[in-house]
Amino acid sequence: MSSSPFDPKKPGGGDATGMSRGLVNYGDAGFSLFLRKAFIKGAGLTDHALDRPVIGIADTGSGYNPCHGNMPQLVEAVQRGVMLAGGLPVKFPTISIGESFAQPTSMYLRNLMSMDTEEMLRAQPMDAVVLIGGCDKTVPAQLMGAASAGLPAIQLITGSMLTGSHRGETVGACTDCRRFWGKYRADEIDATEIADVNNQLVASVGTCSVMGTASTMACIAEALGMTVPGGAAPPAVTSARMRVAEETGTVAVQMAKARLTIDKVLTARAFENAMRVLLAIGGSTNGIVHLTAIAGRMGFEIDLKALDRMGRETPVLVDLKPSGQHYMEHFHAAGGMTTLLRELKPLLHLDALTVTGRTLGEELERAAPPFSQDVIRSRDNPIYPQGGIAVLEGNLAPGGAIIKQSAADPKLMEHEGRAVVFEGLADLAARIDSDDLDVNADDILVLKNIGPKGAPGMPEAGYIPLPRKLARQGVKDMVRISDGRMSGTAFGTIVLHVTPESAIGGPLGYVRTGDRIRLSVSQREISLLVSAEELARRAKESPVTVPSADRGYRKLFLDTVTQADQGVDFDFLRPPQTVDRVPKA
Repeated sequence: MSSSPFDPKKPGGGDATGMSRGLVNYGDAGFSLFLRKAFIKGAGLTDHALDRPVIGIADTGSGYNPCHGNMPQLVEAVQRGVMLAGGLPVKFPTISIGESFAQPTSMYLRNLMSMDTEEMLRAQPMDAVVLIGGCDKTVPAQLMGAASAGLPAIQLITGSMLTGSHRGETVGACTDCRRFWGKYRADEIDATEIADVNNQLVASVGTCSVMGTASTMACIAEALGMTVPGGAAPPAVTSARMRVAEETGTVAVQMAKARLTIDKVLTARAFENAMRVLLAIGGSTNGIVHLTAIAGRMGFEIDLKALDRMGRETPVLVDLKPSGQHYMEHFHAAGGMTTLLRELKPLLHLDALTVTGRTLGEELERAAPPFSQDVIRSRDNPIYPQGGIAVLEGNLAPGGAIIKQSAADPKLMEHEGRAVVFEGLADLAARIDSDDLDVNADDILVLKNIGPKGAPGMPEAGYIPLPRKLARQGVKDMVRISDGRMSGTAFGTIVLHVTPESAIGGPLGYVRTGDRIRLSVSQREISLLVSAEELARRAKESPVTVPSADRGYRKLFLDTVTQADQGVDFDFLRPPQTVDRVPKA
């Protein structure tokens, strides 16, 4: 009897590949493959096409996500690269999260997107997958899902937007969004000008043009070895971005043939490299949460104390807003991640494997030669002497807190002041602009109940607006503390990710207006100057009711979400045991 073309095993034995992978359970594997091929041939595909390695392409295009507005062109370029390399491209949709469109916060939906990605990778036949994302939560969601699924996977970044021009000044989202809105709140500009600048801040599709969370995650993805070399920096609407997309498709086929699974790339050494890059770029504080979540899916636990020690020897080298002056298109023109990684070589694990099958060191040797530029500094001429992020501890944050020191006011990083407390977002909205608010510039603004469970979803409300009456007096910064996050595009002396959060009984929940708080970045301290006995009395007097829900995704989220130091992931999505701590002490 001749061999059947519907044998679910590949010729020569071994695990199934291509269209034979993950067959639907009909009780007859041969029939399952027969049926699958019959239906996909309805799309016009031949047996010759179906015999090739199948490369899935995760399409996250959405009208609600302008950061992914170039998705059709990217998909087309990836498909071209796949076919040139002898593979069969098959695009499929997953949900897409647009940062400024997803209520209550995009972070609330990151884990849902990661689950969608993971389950689609498991459910559908593919030998490798190209993950296309760019907006803040999409890249971490995709990397989390792919890490759990275990397939060969490669990340394609959508790319940053171009800059605009407002009355002769270069502007871009979204650091300049916040800067001009602050001027408007302080009556420094009028309604006409704020409307004018609104038309200029986002000059094209793509992600924010500064070193916000999207750009941070793009750089982290390349540092992890999960993109082709040079994959982080090209802007969305450039030919360079399309060439990266085509190359990504080609590399995906090579990964499928070599069975280069994601666990061979996302190693402890890769995560250490990514942490080093996060510090050197003055990256978003959100990068810590996302990197922790991705590492957690691989069984690694991020050691925040070790990260802080790493930061003391890793200067900020990238001169981009909000820590510096330039934008992502300038970072790309300066050589992007290749230039940065070359400067960081003595601090990196050059033997870490990348998606190309070559090591990071080998890729740097193959790269174009360096050239003179002024956006990426040398280590002996940094824009900030230590890493952009510092980790704080103290009785106010037993599980830690963080501050983006490179974007803070140096005069406020050693500060003691009176707490002015807001119990939550509604309280903040009701009182922050009141002329009757009892507040002065030396006070410390405290916002509770915006952590993972408290909001829920840990929104970017940690960038507490300055009280309007102080803004009108010319105040530009104050110490602000919360258990929430802030946008990577934001700036100021802002303590974030206070752990444990107030909604589950963390000390932050018992701070009262009038209490004294001490911030010392040099000592890595955030302390509430209230006795342990008084805090215990307050806790007994006002017991916490942990937020809950009756049904749906909200119930799943509130029942299983972890704290910031565990990546705000769902506890059941992490491996049952920790493999190792990163970085090594």
